[in-house]
Amino acid sequence: MRITTPLITTAFAAAALLASPGSATAAPASSASASALLPVASLAADRLATADLVAAAKWGTDSPIDDPAREQQVLDSVAAQAEQIGADPDEIRTVFRDQIEANKTVQRALFRRWTAHPDEAPTTKPDLSVVRQTINRINTGLVTALADTTPDRSSVGCRPELALAVVEVHHEKHPDPLHTAALVRSLASVCR
Repeated sequence: MRITTPLITTAFAAAALLASPGSATAAPASSASASALLPVASLAADRLATADLVAAAKWGTDSPIDDPAREQQVLDSVAAQAEQIGADPDEIRTVFRDQIEANKTVQRALFRRWTAHPDEAPTTKPDLSVVRQTINRINTGLVTALADTTPDRSSVGCRPELALAVVEVHHEKHPDPLHTAALVRSLASVCR
């Protein structure tokens, strides 16, 4: 059997999640708990997929990748949503800071790629307001998924379960190495 680069990337991603602080005493993952964390990983991957569209919308414009005002709007919005459903708004803010940083990691990498290979640069610009509507919809789903998985995210087996969820998301969505690494980054604060 030949081991492919995507498989290696996924294995490294899973290992990175397992190597995160607090995982040394983690118990083996149960399929019920892994299923509970799959929506979190899947929505995080969906959110990262929008980074390509955001980058394309900003490419060749004066719009910076770092947008502190927009980032604060997102953090305030998800914190308010968390409060409405009884989740910890500070915890949700922390997870979403990771989501935002992972998204910017993808955007920066795409800008570097497009600068080095102009023939790969986007030739059309998506409407950023439409892309942000998609991001807002995903954010709402992710806040709910995080709230719904609070017990799973507090368990000693969270990191291995999350690693399994990343492997499953990779199997379902086939992200490239950049998006796989960013997915791991986006999930850094999911486990308590």
